[in-house]
Amino acid sequence: MKQRDDMTFEFAEYEQRLAALRQRIQKRRLDAVVITDPENIMYLTDYQTTGYSFFQALVVPLDDEPFMITRALEESNVHARTWVERTRPYPDTGDAIQMLVDALREFGLDKKRIGYERNSYFFPAYQQDRIHTTLREAKLLDCFGIVEQGRICKSPAEIELMHRAAVATEAGMKAGIAACEPGVTENEIGAAISAGMFSAGGEPPAVMPYVTSGPRTMIGHATWEGRTVQPGDHVFLEVGGCFRRYHTAMMRTIVTGPLTDSMYKAQEKMKHALDAVHQYVQPGMTVSDADNLVRNIITDNDVGARLVTRSGYSIGIAFPPSWDEGYIVSLKQGESVVLDEGMTFHIIPWMWGVDGDKTVGISDTIHITDQGCKSFFTMDRDFSIKAAKEPLAPIKMEEVRSKDASSKQDKSKDHKAQKSTGA
Repeated sequence: MKQRDDMTFEFAEYEQRLAALRQRIQKRRLDAVVITDPENIMYLTDYQTTGYSFFQALVVPLDDEPFMITRALEESNVHARTWVERTRPYPDTGDAIQMLVDALREFGLDKKRIGYERNSYFFPAYQQDRIHTTLREAKLLDCFGIVEQGRICKSPAEIELMHRAAVATEAGMKAGIAACEPGVTENEIGAAISAGMFSAGGEPPAVMPYVTSGPRTMIGHATWEGRTVQPGDHVFLEVGGCFRRYHTAMMRTIVTGPLTDSMYKAQEKMKHALDAVHQYVQPGMTVSDADNLVRNIITDNDVGARLVTRSGYSIGIAFPPSWDEGYIVSLKQGESVVLDEGMTFHIIPWMWGVDGDKTVGISDTIHITDQGCKSFFTMDRDFSIKAAKEPLAPIKMEEVRSKDASSKQDKSKDHKAQKSTGA
């Protein structure tokens, strides 16, 4: 390992992460692991690139130096960002999997027990098949989750980075709310959110903001498409701010007209759910119990809405296409994972189908503490009411003429007064 002091975290934190991973490698009776998930590679090394669609891997032997396989262009990221000293880059005309196989042979791992992330998005089946057919003397075993076991509970340093991300999230949301007016397009709202996030120190998020208005709020995972916000519309915003690839996210709702009884009830129901989370969620509770807490509150409504998804998911390190760590743990029924200090969740008690045609949301990103949980945010949760401004009354020409005549008379009097006083 190359010790350096210019990475996202102190060098000692990476040493601790690697040591903990090796304990899990040993516990599983493995000799090495091949890590291909970009979030896991970053967690262990600080390596990041937008070019992760090309094959890349971090190989961590139980008792030897780790090494990386990357596209030749991306080797610069290894040298510029990480503690990794051994690299085996492949050219664009080369064979990434053959380079991995050759490196495993070079470092004496081709006849060992090797773990790999079988369900990694970026290690597809056809590449896995080649490993199995080429390394015939190795024993290849699925080790999915071996890095995520370390990621699930964030360190104090990671929590601090998420606070930095939360600054960008709130700045973007405030800018988006300020931009919501009748006559404004969803695109303009999205632009305002983006400018707010980035001006506050935010970095490119795993997902750009979700901005929908009126009937488009009923479309799952839709975002701006040029629609113009109308008087009496509602606007649904979901913003995920990012700092050093760590994310926090929040939902808010804007109404461009009077707040109807059903929308007020929806607002209060979601606030009640979030209040319950902050009152009851704590270490030792299962994620299924936490989901039931939120779900039971939201389900008990008389405005025709439902909670159509899980009620929350782990959030932290993320690359596109999602800021979601829900594949590590989600708040959903039947899950027996126990909450522990340092876990971080986006809690989403949103309501799908208020009055049959409106989706609204108020959400929060929290971290589990030794006593309960805390929010990363300080923003008000109530819906923002942005009623249309009253149009100016039409101007009548006779009123203009009357005012002009009166003005001329006043000026004449002033002029005479000035002359009489010698001014």
